[in-house]
Amino acid sequence: MKDIKKLIMSLIRKHGTNDPFRIAMERNIILRFEDLKSTYGYFLHSNRMKFIHINNKLDEAFQRFVCAHELGHAILHPRVNTPFLRANTLFSVDKIEIEANTFAVELLLPDDVITQYQGTDLTIYDVAKMYSVPQELVHLKNFNHETERIFV
Repeated sequence: MKDIKKLIMSLIRKHGTNDPFRIAMERNIILRFEDLKSTYGYFLHSNRMKFIHINNKLDEAFQRFVCAHELGHAILHPRVNTPFLRANTLFSVDKIEIEANTFAVELLLPDDVITQYQGTDLTIYDVAKMYSVPQELVHLKNFNHETERIFV
């Protein structure tokens, strides 16, 4: 698997944020919010243009996660039109879906965010929820030794 954590750190430094919406816009990726029924979102590359489609019926926090996931596809798999991210495929075993989920988790939950909660009563799941990361995907977070000690 690609070194997603290093890529995320570089991306955050370059854009000065971990906001997936802002990063997408700064990378000239067109964001579309529309009623996608049971689909959370998808990434589309067409005629040298990149699009992230996000279901407008999702709550704002989950839209943030979906945007981060689809941004992962746009950066990690730019020439691949991704399958739809649906409720039943969010936890796919497909390699590119795992990479996009890992990208989203690392982007939304960088180490410096985690260290802010050192010495509090919050669990990693509490912090993940505050930063739009689904509890079921927290296991994808690549802790370095420093951040690992915070929640152990």
